[in-house]
Amino acid sequence: MTTTAEERTRGRQRTAERLLASSAKLSFDPLKDVDWQSEPVEGAYYAPPNRLSLYGTHLWDRLTEAQRIELSKHEVASIASVGIWFEEILMQMLLRHAFDRDPTTAHVQYALTEIADECRHSVMFAKMISWMGVPAYGPGRLSHELGRFFKATSTHSQTFGGTMYVEEILDSFQREMMADESLQPLVRQVSRIHVIEESRHITYAREELVRRDLGALRRRWEQLLLGVVIYRATKSLIHPALYAAVGIDPREGREAAKTNPHWRATKKEMAAKVIGVLDRAGLVGRTNRWLLRGVGVI
Repeated sequence: MTTTAEERTRGRQRTAERLLASSAKLSFDPLKDVDWQSEPVEGAYYAPPNRLSLYGTHLWDRLTEAQRIELSKHEVASIASVGIWFEEILMQMLLRHAFDRDPTTAHVQYALTEIADECRHSVMFAKMISWMGVPAYGPGRLSHELGRFFKATSTHSQTFGGTMYVEEILDSFQREMMADESLQPLVRQVSRIHVIEESRHITYAREELVRRDLGALRRRWEQLLLGVVIYRATKSLIHPALYAAVGIDPREGREAAKTNPHWRATKKEMAAKVIGVLDRAGLVGRTNRWLLRGVGVI
């Protein structure tokens, strides 16, 4: 059923009012709510071993237990640094979204609230990387420069479709981490804070996506651009330079991860929910399936 502009406006207001009330009730200050003075727990992984990019490969079999734990630390740091990169993009896209809209509406006020959340999350991820004592690997030069273009030109569907994808991937990964008592307590707390607050951001983005009607030609264009975003964001999660920290040549590690059925299964599992949402919104189709298949999320 097609909705009118007035109905979409009322829907936006109701959603935003609910999310603002939730934010007021349960939000965090990572500078106070994470114990940054704590020491890493000896022998504890930073992520579930079976979710690491080399798990099950011949390279994994060569690693000692200490090296496997070290690999988990560097992979979590890589993913967190890509999270910072995308959150910085998202904050600029949300500012563009709010710029031409009425700031007295709950819809715009929640956009500004989400920007404040993302500022804190970026600081939290950066402090976690510093606490680990490892590099902020980032997404790589090409993805970084493409992000510079994307944040300045993204359309409505690209803004909220891209947000949905990256946030849902992190959410799926971190929900598992926060529930795993065998992992580093600080990483679990960071995951918990991010999951709770990002659930509101995901709702905001999802409901924006379904409110936008696209013509056939415009839909194919949006599918293609969103496919590029998904491809680059997913490909950037694990920076190959991190393999050197455990004595593996970065090129060899990258190739092993690329063909690793365990890592491909993890990516598909983490992306399954959001790919379904994007498909129902008309943003997955023949124009971008080849990109999604190429990066291993379908």
